[in-house]
Amino acid sequence: MTPAGNGLVRAILTFLEDQRLEPTPVNYTFAYRVMSDPAGALAREVARRTDGGFRLSSGEVEMLGNAIEAGIRSPGPADPVPPPSGSAPAAAPDAERAAETQRQVAGFESMVSAIHNETRDFGRDLAASADALSAVPGTDVVSAIAELARITASMRARVDIAETRLAQATREASALRQELAVAHEDARRDPLTELPNRRAFESASTDRDDGPFHVALCDVDHFKSVNDQYGHPVGDRVLKAIAATLDRECAGHLVARYGGEEFALLIGGVDRATAFDMLERARRAVGARRYRLRETDTVIEGVTMSAGLVTLRPGETIVDGVGRADQLLYAAKRGGRDQMVGETG
Repeated sequence: MTPAGNGLVRAILTFLEDQRLEPTPVNYTFAYRVMSDPAGALAREVARRTDGGFRLSSGEVEMLGNAIEAGIRSPGPADPVPPPSGSAPAAAPDAERAAETQRQVAGFESMVSAIHNETRDFGRDLAASADALSAVPGTDVVSAIAELARITASMRARVDIAETRLAQATREASALRQELAVAHEDARRDPLTELPNRRAFESASTDRDDGPFHVALCDVDHFKSVNDQYGHPVGDRVLKAIAATLDRECAGHLVARYGGEEFALLIGGVDRATAFDMLERARRAVGARRYRLRETDTVIEGVTMSAGLVTLRPGETIVDGVGRADQLLYAAKRGGRDQMVGETG
């Protein structure tokens, strides 16, 4: 799948999640039309209605979806200002997975509609056939049996057709669910390190009985110098190695790439001291790694990491915890880097 396609699918899944909309064919189609033409009239109308943090209702989705063919109303004074002519063009619809999923949605909707029509016609024809059978004279047994056999054969053929279409629709629905599941997973995973991304981390559940929960924010020290001296491909390999080290040393807990050279951890089921010791071991393991460049046999060492660790308070969200951990992370940076600062008290 092309990067543009990945971006579109992720944008669609993000839109559905932000609006608390189930990934049904109707909602997916609506989101596809919004996100594939972000400068279009439908996207502008959605932006106007959701301005200020409001979410679309299912009724609004249905109404706006029905209005697509008729044309969205002209923008009013409260509509967002369209981007200037020199801005980047809107993302074109993807020609691969996103487009294929869109075709599956359209095909699935058409198939279900056909089955519905077939079922309706089936009932009507069955009633008409019953009336015709009742009109056969009671003494004409041979004619009645012949008419009954004809009706039975006709109904059996109709049932076979309906069953075939239903089986096909079921396969299409299953393929669509799998496609959406893959896209949903892609939207929550960092492609470089294959760790969960920031979105997945911030939406993790702490409404469980395996607490307490601790949040850590880690940052690779002087990472810009690695990129500047050895190039971004080498920097990417270093980040992947650090991600693998953190994931191994903190197995059983959530490790995510929070952005750039930052990593976030959600540690649950242990006390603060145990969480601190675990993260400190992981931090030291990161600093002890040596990286040998395949191209020149050059050895890179001394890549260290600073971290801040807090314990979530009652009623506090993961995002709240990240904010407090970030303050401790900067305290570690100001204190000379290559160290971890945990809260006390």
